[in-house]
Amino acid sequence: MQTSQYRATRTFMDFDSISQAMDGICGLYERKLKEINPAIRNLSYDISDLYNFIDGLADLSALVYDHSIQAYLPYDRQWIKHKTLHHLKKLAH
Repeated sequence: MQTSQYRATRTFMDFDSISQAMDGICGLYERKLKEINPAIRNLSYDISDLYNFIDGLADLSALVYDHSIQAYLPYDRQWIKHKTLHHLKKLAH
């Protein structure tokens, strides 16, 4: 992920699963919300708020290991948004 056009803001994170990565992205957004609204104890947001956060990043992509070809496959922010929605729906049930 890269938060601005400056290369120095590029950060790499490693997760053991796609589900954990989606939790990580939600966690990034939730920390940002707490930063912006320190006085609010219980923050809530909907998927469009999360999507706006994702779209506001200069870059966001995922490299997912595919055992069948023993290589990492790249995925873009649209894929991440889809996977995040699917992940949050699973958590809601």
